[in-house]
Amino acid sequence: MRKLVVLALVGLVAQLVDGSLGMGYGVTSATLLVAGGLGPAAASAAIHFSEIGTSLVSGISHQALGNVDWRTVSILAVPGFVGAFAGATLLVNLEPSLTKPLVAAILLALGVYVTWRFLALRTLRFQRRPSVRFLAPLGLVAGVVDAIGGGGWGPVGTTSMLSSGRLEPRKVVGSVDTAEFVVTVGASLGFLLALGSQGISWAYVAALLVGGVVAAPIAATLVRFLPPRVLGVCVGGVIVLTNLKTLAEVAGVPGITIALLASLVFTTWVLWVAYAVKLEQAEREGGDGPPQERVRAHLAV
Repeated sequence: MRKLVVLALVGLVAQLVDGSLGMGYGVTSATLLVAGGLGPAAASAAIHFSEIGTSLVSGISHQALGNVDWRTVSILAVPGFVGAFAGATLLVNLEPSLTKPLVAAILLALGVYVTWRFLALRTLRFQRRPSVRFLAPLGLVAGVVDAIGGGGWGPVGTTSMLSSGRLEPRKVVGSVDTAEFVVTVGASLGFLLALGSQGISWAYVAALLVGGVVAAPIAATLVRFLPPRVLGVCVGGVIVLTNLKTLAEVAGVPGITIALLASLVFTTWVLWVAYAVKLEQAEREGGDGPPQERVRAHLAV
């Protein structure tokens, strides 16, 4: 029972992050579930089944607040569905001894990527809306990565769209979150066909779902007010630290070496967060408009 309560809290926090930044639910949840001993395929399956509910509520909330560009959603969703279904099937059929380090490596890379994106920001100038040639391959790749890693739709999709400078940030977040509903259905069908209903931890699904559904409308409302730079760096650091430890254990690195490595990464993470706070303070002291909107309007490199 205690584990289920913890999972509900994980789902709540992960959805707060995801609904505010357009990324983080799957990567954060997968990192904690795999670190807690759940197999990569079972963890990803539980996350995606819970995301059917959380992404639906999140999409409705974003639409109500005018954060969704439906043309972008319609182009992203179909290739995202196909990629997620293929990724789920691939993950289940991989050799079990290979899946844990593979998933940890993907999540580690995504953690580094998320952290870097929120530290290295420059001015974004909006041009034209994203084209089909840009969105379709992006949806396919992001869907595959999402299913294999348990998360990745947001880190790949949101950051790529923000960097293109073709859609205002709040609509990037809202559109990616809304399209994610179709993507999670694709991944969930893939896991259901490959694992069967007995291979899915339904109690974990329910716990994550409860926390995520509670957080989804709150996150959609807070998308204009949370300091995304600091939050993004904090989440990225947790992902990096946890998955680096997992990879070191799989590689047979001695415990004392892992502890020293973790200490080094933790210290670096604290410095990253401090730098993000400093940048956030600088944003508050200069420029026009709410500081969080200015940060989102600079999320491109």
